[in-house]
Amino acid sequence: MASRDPGSFRDPSATVFASGGAILRSVNGEAERNFLLLKSSGAYDDLLGRGWIIGAEEVDAAVLTDMPEPARGTRVLVHPRLPFISYPYEWPFALLKRAALLHLDVQLRALDFGFTLSDASAYNVQFAGHRPVFIDISSFVPYRDGDYWTGQRQFIEQFVNPLLLRALFGIAHNSWYRGALEGIASRDIVALLGRFRRWLAPDILTNITLPDLMQRRARHAPDATTRPARPLPKAALQLLLRRLHRWISKLAPKAIAPTEWQRYETDNVSYAGDEERRKRDFVADFARRHAPASAWDIGCNTGRYAEALLQNGAKSVIGFDADLDALEGAAARAAAGRLDFLPLFSDAANPSPAQGWAEAERTGLSSRRNADAVIALALVHHLAIGRNVPLPFVAEWLVGLAPRGVIEFVPKADPMVQRMLRLRRDIFADYDSGQFEQALGRHARIVRRLELAAGGRALYEFERVAG
Repeated sequence: MASRDPGSFRDPSATVFASGGAILRSVNGEAERNFLLLKSSGAYDDLLGRGWIIGAEEVDAAVLTDMPEPARGTRVLVHPRLPFISYPYEWPFALLKRAALLHLDVQLRALDFGFTLSDASAYNVQFAGHRPVFIDISSFVPYRDGDYWTGQRQFIEQFVNPLLLRALFGIAHNSWYRGALEGIASRDIVALLGRFRRWLAPDILTNITLPDLMQRRARHAPDATTRPARPLPKAALQLLLRRLHRWISKLAPKAIAPTEWQRYETDNVSYAGDEERRKRDFVADFARRHAPASAWDIGCNTGRYAEALLQNGAKSVIGFDADLDALEGAAARAAAGRLDFLPLFSDAANPSPAQGWAEAERTGLSSRRNADAVIALALVHHLAIGRNVPLPFVAEWLVGLAPRGVIEFVPKADPMVQRMLRLRRDIFADYDSGQFEQALGRHARIVRRLELAAGGRALYEFERVAG
């Protein structure tokens, strides 16, 4: 039986279900009429041809035997299943910016065909590799002359304010956004802005300061009579959207001193001689032999090894890292190489949980696990020593992510580990390669082992064992 997506409940006329390799959307009433108009107008084919929206094929619900009974009498749209679902609080700055610009591009092009978007949720955008794609086909509604942009506040709070948090203040949006799923409220951004910037920066004044002021007045005087709003000419709406597009296009993460991990690829002193090349060859050989449809790179840094996977047979890679500056480099690498590589923010010791309505609307990272292979290079010591996670826990967790993979073990004598221990007491008597191999062996078979230097870093290819 097709299962209803736990995040699809706010629009009763367009419910999303998952069935095997496909995503189904039952549409009825107004949602069905709007979709037929979208198709007949040429807007759907135009947007699909640009790669801006997800495909939607019409299917007779009567032939879908696994659809729940209430959806049998509706029109059903079949969407291709994306490799991975991610959320705005997991996107680095570059990806959130790409998603914001795509939303505006879609809105502006839809207006050319007489359509607009009923909302501006950032969750309506997903990524296919580095490329954003709009997925909520039922958001397209006919445009009526004089209409205001009903999704403006939502767009500002779910796209613009998180971008400004980093662009103006050097504060990452991710943890704040994760704790406030509807975005970062304009009142919070206004509180952070100085008086000069709040009132004299035109884009901020127009999109944040004045709308927030009007909302405050409305809350303080809810019964006050208001004049009917004047109709907004279509040309004025288009101008508003284009100005937003130009503003967002110019936003960049506030310059911060490069982090150690951002420079890791170019200034790495952890490997001598040909050790780095041998490490890359090991990963490349693994990819050639297994050609995983989906691989996860835990601690992906700037994406060097994700790229090696893709160049040697992997179909797609999802990367995770807690260093946002390194992730900006990974996003740039993915875009420049047009790689099927999605770099996401994630703290391995504190990954995204299940949250939202009934703690199911936004699923946790473990529930989205879909990897055929995993690589975890120079990661184990950061968890076992940096975060005090027992070594057996780390090995069990990594093996649980995928049926096979490559793990790098960094011994205690390594300069990087010694730096980590410099200002703390060494309480890690059980941290050594023998203990790691024993922990790994409880859950997997060690297929290959490569010691990059005598008594130094070592790579392990594993294959999970049943049970």
